[in-house]
Amino acid sequence: MNFLHETSYRGLPAEFFAAAPPSPAPSPHWIVFNDALAAQLGLPEGDNTPQLLELLAGGAPPQGGENIALAYSGHQFGQWNPLLGDGRAAMVGEIVAPDGIRYDVHLKGSGPTPFARRGDGRATLSAMLREYIVSEAMAGLNIPTTRSLAVVGTGALVYREHVQPGAVLTRIARSHVRVGTFQYAANADTRRGDGPRLTRALADHCIARHFPDLAGAKDAYVSFYAGVVARQARLVAQWMLAGFIHGVMNTDNMSIAGETIDFGPCAFMDSFNRRQVFSSIDAAGRYAFNRQAPIASWNLARLAETLLPLFDEDDSVALRRAQETLEGFQPAYVAALGQGLERKLGLKPRDPGNENFIGWLWRLLDAGKADYTLFFRRLTQFGGGANGQAFLDLFAEAPPEAREDAANFLTEWRALTAGDDFAARLAVMRASNPIVIARNHRVEQALASANEGNLAPLKTLCAALKNPFAEPDPPARPEDDLEAPPRPDERVLETFCGT
Repeated sequence: MNFLHETSYRGLPAEFFAAAPPSPAPSPHWIVFNDALAAQLGLPEGDNTPQLLELLAGGAPPQGGENIALAYSGHQFGQWNPLLGDGRAAMVGEIVAPDGIRYDVHLKGSGPTPFARRGDGRATLSAMLREYIVSEAMAGLNIPTTRSLAVVGTGALVYREHVQPGAVLTRIARSHVRVGTFQYAANADTRRGDGPRLTRALADHCIARHFPDLAGAKDAYVSFYAGVVARQARLVAQWMLAGFIHGVMNTDNMSIAGETIDFGPCAFMDSFNRRQVFSSIDAAGRYAFNRQAPIASWNLARLAETLLPLFDEDDSVALRRAQETLEGFQPAYVAALGQGLERKLGLKPRDPGNENFIGWLWRLLDAGKADYTLFFRRLTQFGGGANGQAFLDLFAEAPPEAREDAANFLTEWRALTAGDDFAARLAVMRASNPIVIARNHRVEQALASANEGNLAPLKTLCAALKNPFAEPDPPARPEDDLEAPPRPDERVLETFCGT
């Protein structure tokens, strides 16, 4: 396993991590191994060996090294927690892919660490497979995300609401530095009272690894913050375009690399509801679909607070620079969302009438509660020559005024998109509107089957999610149609964190 490099986090001050002793699984066995991702990372073909299995199940790292658990703080549902950290996860090293990008190799559910809050350190098979499915679905949709290399069964039982089989997920990420990591550093600096030593070291680490062009530049720390703001604005816009609801946007779940991280009670929306919440722990709707951009901006404000000492020695100047930079979030988010909707709708880019039409889109979806993914899928099919009835059928159960509005919308859409270049824009629509997403009921079905030892539904779903824009072969049975929304008895109304 000479592809595994020592983690660069060891170059940070010792306060940022703690040794995480190996916690070997009693009976490790492969559940799923991501051969396609392994090839992208440059791993030798067929390298899912017994030695790798032992490592990814939480065993000892190669060459007598030592796993580490990362320290961080966080606002969880708005409530401050000064010390969180990797309670049941450990960093085993890094991989440098053929393109030169360095990735963390991080094990979730690999055993207790010094930050463990319940002491067990383990995770369930269902929770780890949920992250595997949804993170790979996000990758298929071209949304920046952490990835999943493998899920390994441990042979041990995990006690949550009831006894479940245990597993370890191998997460691949460009970074595990979170907003909460900066909060941890700033909090420690404040307690010491001798300047931003830890915050500066962490910012320098992030700049060197993720924003190397800024190294040594004037105002590098402000530019670094601006880069994080821009990445988050684009990321949340992409979530919205896909109907994705993260579900637990705590500051410790926001990566400074701009990747989606931590897939707990996340879900994809079926019928449109701008206030949609699935998470069982989000009773107040803090992280609802339409709250994701405001919460991202709130989290970024918390990041700015940690960086103020690096922005300028004058507190008022530092605060002004932070505010001016954060003010760039909303226009960047709106631009990314608008451009994405232009592509999904096949509109002429930057046409003056687009803004009003997109406003109409949101009102129609809100009134008609049409399936969000199928709305754009049926519109794309209509643009390709299909009968418009399939689109109108999405509003069959909507109020009469919404059904009428849908028919008017379709007529206006045809007029707006007409032109000699429509064929090219239709191709963009097909590349922007997925056919298959990780629908909640399909995810739950795959997890239930996997818990019973049947991995076939999981493999079928994951294979489809790798190419979500490809026209599928007609299913042999209606119940095998991964494009179809859930029947009333299949609807998933609540999701659970599980980790």
